[in-house]
Amino acid sequence: MDDAFKLFEEITNRNLVMWNLMILGCNKNSLFDDSWKVFCQMHNAGVLADEFTYSSVLSACGALERVTRGEKVYGLAVKSGFFSNGYVRAGMIDLFTKCCRVEDALRVLYDFHLSGSVKNKDIWVALEIFRQICRHGALIPNAFTFSSALTACAAVEELDLGKSIHGCAIKLGAGADVFVGTAIVDLYAKSGAMCDAIKQFNLMPMRNVVSWTAIIAGFVQKRDSASAFRVFKDMQNAGEDINSFTVSSVLAACANAAMSNEVLQIHCWTFKNGLYLDLVVKAPLITAYSKVGAINLSEMAFTETQDLKQVGIWANMISAFIQSENYEKAIVLFRRMLEEGIRPDKFSALSILSIIDSLTLGRQVHSYTLKVGTASELSVGGSIFTMYSKCGNLEDSLKAFEQLERKDNVSWTSMIAGFVEHGCADKAVQLFRQIRFEESFPDEKLLVAVLNACSALQSLKLGREIHGFTLRCGFGKETIINEALVNMYSKCGDLNSARIVFHTMPLKGHVSWSSLISGFVQGGHIDEALQLFHDMLLSEITVDAFTISSVLAALAVSSKTNIGTQLHAYIIKIGLESLTPIGSSLIMMYSKCGSIGDCDKVFRQIIDPDLVSWTTMIMSYAYHGKGLEALQLFDLMKKSGIQPDAVTFVGVLSACSHAGLVEEGYSHLNSMIKDYKIEPSYKHYACMVDILGRAGRLEEAERFIVNMPIEPDSLVWETLLAACKVHSNHELGKIAAEKIMELQPSDAGAYVSVSNICAEVGEWEHVMKVRCSVKETGVRKKEPGWSFV
Repeated sequence: MDDAFKLFEEITNRNLVMWNLMILGCNKNSLFDDSWKVFCQMHNAGVLADEFTYSSVLSACGALERVTRGEKVYGLAVKSGFFSNGYVRAGMIDLFTKCCRVEDALRVLYDFHLSGSVKNKDIWVALEIFRQICRHGALIPNAFTFSSALTACAAVEELDLGKSIHGCAIKLGAGADVFVGTAIVDLYAKSGAMCDAIKQFNLMPMRNVVSWTAIIAGFVQKRDSASAFRVFKDMQNAGEDINSFTVSSVLAACANAAMSNEVLQIHCWTFKNGLYLDLVVKAPLITAYSKVGAINLSEMAFTETQDLKQVGIWANMISAFIQSENYEKAIVLFRRMLEEGIRPDKFSALSILSIIDSLTLGRQVHSYTLKVGTASELSVGGSIFTMYSKCGNLEDSLKAFEQLERKDNVSWTSMIAGFVEHGCADKAVQLFRQIRFEESFPDEKLLVAVLNACSALQSLKLGREIHGFTLRCGFGKETIINEALVNMYSKCGDLNSARIVFHTMPLKGHVSWSSLISGFVQGGHIDEALQLFHDMLLSEITVDAFTISSVLAALAVSSKTNIGTQLHAYIIKIGLESLTPIGSSLIMMYSKCGSIGDCDKVFRQIIDPDLVSWTTMIMSYAYHGKGLEALQLFDLMKKSGIQPDAVTFVGVLSACSHAGLVEEGYSHLNSMIKDYKIEPSYKHYACMVDILGRAGRLEEAERFIVNMPIEPDSLVWETLLAACKVHSNHELGKIAAEKIMELQPSDAGAYVSVSNICAEVGEWEHVMKVRCSVKETGVRKKEPGWSFV
């Protein structure tokens, strides 16, 4: 050792390894006092010790039975962050044991387990250890014990228990300790008791960066951005050292559109103080700029990042693009991430999956998650099957759902809702029956999804079963459930049950009002629908476009023009006249009331008419005999980029009929098939027969019917029969009427038509045969017309 010391003294630049070798050599040669002297020299030289240093020095103190020295070393080790290290802990326990201080040795053991449990998030285990320490008569909790226990309470927001520990800390004289004070502030802040947190913060005789950051984080949790930023400014003015975690917290507080100036100030401050390149600061800075609407500054911050190997910074930039709806840039960045060999984490994958509407790209991301083994995780797997559902591929969506290792209520709800949305409500119900409720108890959203499936199926029996199930689950008073029940009963035609549920609801939202009004309209109870809408207005519930559209539909059926005009004035008053659904409903109402001029005015007020609006206006023109105007509007619609559907072509062909445009009718029918790949239905063929019939080309109409690619139904023959009556073509009329009788033997109108045609040409014997047929088949005669006059 003498030679070792001589050589050691000659070395000018000593590193930590050399100091540790000297202390360890002294211990091996039982030179324990020399070990202590070397450690003191090392500390005075400013060399930072590690766990091996502390362990060796504690061993020397134990051999010398110098417990005071050991406590100083242990305190230094704890301050340097080595408390949980096994070497340090073992050295301290050995020291206390050799000095016959068993209680202190036991305290170190308990404190270690308490701290370890908190770090491993075994919170209730940590609190149980604290309880055992308190029960042990010889052990008195110290500052470290209290700070660990308070941290555990903060993690689970156990405010009442935390207050008890706070009181105990004050009683035992530990309340003034900076670590205990910081833990107390953190407890109150995380529990939402900001007044108490600030009070304790102001009472602290000495504060550190952690206590300041805890206050800021508390205001972030309360979404009090202004207060968080004010505390940050106070911290600057107090000259307190500010670390990257403090800046991260205050940036999270300022991440809203009203605080763009504050974000810019913090950004400049990080430049000045050398924290700008710190990834802990950079990630929230990118997010903050995106949330204040400065995505270009987010991109700049990302580009200026030196260490782009960290996956978190990529995830933040992708999320920022998505929040600002720059989906294309988000996808490009995700692809660049893969190209540069950065392995995306699950947050990056989740972000990208949330915006994908392309099946090809979706499958690529799915394949990647399978490759890295995250596809079966609940969050990632849920996003995968939701993505497939959004892309319309329910088969792959179900496969991804079934591959989940564990399914929670969110995943069940998403899959069931996906089936309902894509018209597979029966499969949604089947899936609901597969849930094992002993493993996953249903919540409100899951039950609402199933009730929506019942509404789509119009299955009253199943809907009542689910209603009973919701009551057994204790959800009878939940507004979201009751709204779904009102909708289900209304869609299923059980308006009495819908009314009962509606009137028993403690809180009635606009959804329940709208559902019941729509139910009354669909059920033909127009007066009840109008009265309910009147009650809704009196209750000051916000009226949405769906509700108004339902009421307008009711007015169209009832032809109550005066009420319709009043409602139109109300729509203008609340500023909804330019909305597409409202405009379409107003057009329909005015059309049914015979006011085509008002239809035209309403249509011109719609800012961005959709397919429904264009089609409604075209059909209104056609219905009122304005065929040329309808066809002109159809041309405008195509020029605006709107693709017509089957309903639109019914209106177009009707317009050709009213305008007497036979060749144009043929042209539009052919265009429908060739240009738009729409298969004509019976309505389209009936319209074409009507066009030919009105033009007097009855034989051509008959040939058209015979050559139809589908078997003509009664509507087509009825159209031909009507044309035959107008043009007095009795022979063809008889053929059409007989076809109708074959297709609909119970249709009294067909028998009457044949009878009248035969009577007109004097075929009285045939008239008698038809009337006898009516009696033999038991066809109900037409109800005679009547009048109040």
